[in-house]
Amino acid sequence: MPTLYLIPTVLADQTTDTVLSPQVREVISRTDVYFVENVRTTRRFISSLKTGRVIDELTFFDLHKDTPEADTRRQLLDLSRENRDAGVLSEAGCPGVADPGAEAVRLAHQAGWRVAPLVGPSSILLALMASGMSGQSFAFHGYLPIDRHERAKAIRQREQDARRNRQTQIFMETPYRNNQLLADVLQSCQPDTRLCLAADLTAPTEFIRTMTVREWKNHPPDLHKKPTVFLLF
Repeated sequence: MPTLYLIPTVLADQTTDTVLSPQVREVISRTDVYFVENVRTTRRFISSLKTGRVIDELTFFDLHKDTPEADTRRQLLDLSRENRDAGVLSEAGCPGVADPGAEAVRLAHQAGWRVAPLVGPSSILLALMASGMSGQSFAFHGYLPIDRHERAKAIRQREQDARRNRQTQIFMETPYRNNQLLADVLQSCQPDTRLCLAADLTAPTEFIRTMTVREWKNHPPDLHKKPTVFLLF
């Protein structure tokens, strides 16, 4: 039975030694095939681990939101016949969570593969841990709508869910639109709603702070191009 390894990558540059377990290097040192969100990023990451692997001898299959399911299914089937293990790598952090790698995992289960998640950094869990908000009940919503009207509506709904269910609401945005999202959150939410901003997680510039919307309005940070997780409670 082949194994599909879910291999975490770093959230910030030059943090490999502090956030990844030795198991990541060990698995990569003996794995030849990968399903990846970005081939260029993955090649650079594997090279940085200095395992001695020759990058050009490895096989990379694209796995992004537009990858046809039939392609991934066929690739897994071919690997099954050869009893070859494979890895899944995300652009950053843990694969399969807010990540197209989940599709390979779903198909691997259907094909009878063993699925093995490796320990690594998850921006969602790190942000939740540091927020001081409920870790007993929480919901991750991924990206909110781009349209300003729809996004404001979604933010108000998340706030209502947090208050009604005592449930932490987690979402994010493309880094270059963070400041617009922050402005919409501050405009749409009640003054006493708690908002945590967790930016540049694991990096030397890491910034994590929880305050009320009223307090954030007096001290709005610049989040432009900084990977950020937003949490409401």
